Amino acid sequence: MPITPETRDRLTSSIAALVRTGRHVSMRAAAQLYGDLPSFGWALLVPLQRDGDQRCSALAHQVGVDVSVASRQLAVLERLGYVERRPDPVDGRASLLRLTSEGAEALDAARELRAEWSLTALAGWDESDGRTLSDLLDRLVADLETAGAPAPGRSAVPTPR
Repeated sequence: MPITPETRDRLTSSIAALVRTGRHVSMRAAAQLYGDLPSFGWALLVPLQRDGDQRCSALAHQVGVDVSVASRQLAVLERLGYVERRPDPVDGRASLLRLTSEGAEALDAARELRAEWSLTALAGWDESDGRTLSDLLDRLVADLETAGAPAPGRSAVPTPR
């Protein structure tokens, strides 16, 4: 049986509230841990730690921002000492960005704080509830990504008639 419009609206509202809460938690963590690390820092530093050195364009794609936006944000992170640039060995005209030890330390500290807050928030949950929610969220993310993709041969943005 498909989801009713009422349930759909409740889910949509709950997801929006979760995203807002996530932003607030991230801002609290950033302010508490490293004050001068901009709020976008986490999103750009995590892929560098996870996947290693990358071009700005690859990071922009992963984070979902324009290359010019990522470039400006990475320049700030570079000035703060969280990332460094080095020449791309494949294409000397380009550069690769690398997470510094200071950037890794900032991420580790943020993870510890987030874990602490999560344990407190989930203290009343049991393992089954946690696994069920994780599975459902993974499914939701996958379904949202599929639903937002344009059909082959169609534009993502409708053209006015």
